[in-house]
Amino acid sequence: MKNVIIIGNGPAGISAALYTMRANIKTTVIGRDLGALQKADKIENYYGFAEPISGKELVNAGIAAAKRLGCEMITDEVVSIGFEEKLTVITKNKQYPADAIILATGTSRSAPKIQGIKEYEGKGISYCAVCDAFFYRGKDVCVLGNGDYALHEAQELVAVANSVTILTNGEELATTIPCNIQVNKKKIKAFEGEQTIQNVLFEDGETLATSGIFIAVGVASSSDLAKKLGAQTEGVTITVNENMATNIPGLYAAGDCVGGLLQISKAVSDGAKAGTQVIKYIRGNS
Repeated sequence: MKNVIIIGNGPAGISAALYTMRANIKTTVIGRDLGALQKADKIENYYGFAEPISGKELVNAGIAAAKRLGCEMITDEVVSIGFEEKLTVITKNKQYPADAIILATGTSRSAPKIQGIKEYEGKGISYCAVCDAFFYRGKDVCVLGNGDYALHEAQELVAVANSVTILTNGEELATTIPCNIQVNKKKIKAFEGEQTIQNVLFEDGETLATSGIFIAVGVASSSDLAKKLGAQTEGVTITVNENMATNIPGLYAAGDCVGGLLQISKAVSDGAKAGTQVIKYIRGNS
């Protein structure tokens, strides 16, 4: 049976699931938590509610509707997507093959405030180990982050790099790191170099020589995941056409991650469009 995996259980992802489930397509939604919307105390500008509703209540109501239709809901953290005979979603705990994927995890609205990140993007600063590991064969590299996403990126690099160091930037580790990966917990002041990255400068004045820095702070955003397959992005947003399709066949995106009005109403609309287009895509490839 053909299937779709939706990454993100907010308004965009659940909206898409409601359409794919009703079309009798096996649908799995993977979400780490309820997202940014769970922090919204009162929502007063969404159609259909006479009284304010909390973001948590709204998200849970959507999830309940998807479950009622038989949608499989999985709580896990997605660390990558790839292609192994077919599209594959990779989480902390498992791999899930899919005939289509919809990215709907919202967008990252904050970036590490470290001097040198913007200046050295493409010159030693990377956001995708799967994409760029090849260029660092036999070199010393670092991964900025402290959780499972950072660990996944580091493990991709270990096979080709001379050494891999996880930089936590003063944060405590949120996952277990194997002994073949080094860890440096010092606070970072700047990334330095001439034409490309050469050093990490720490607040205490010490430096660490490196040929590359892979950014993997927090959890992987939709745009981070899109880059793993070579989908076109612009900044933190994913480039899609009028059908919410990326340039990668079978890969769609919806909600805040595609830019525009960052509102629930737009996320629901994007999800509905992505869901209906995935139905056409899967039926056309059956």
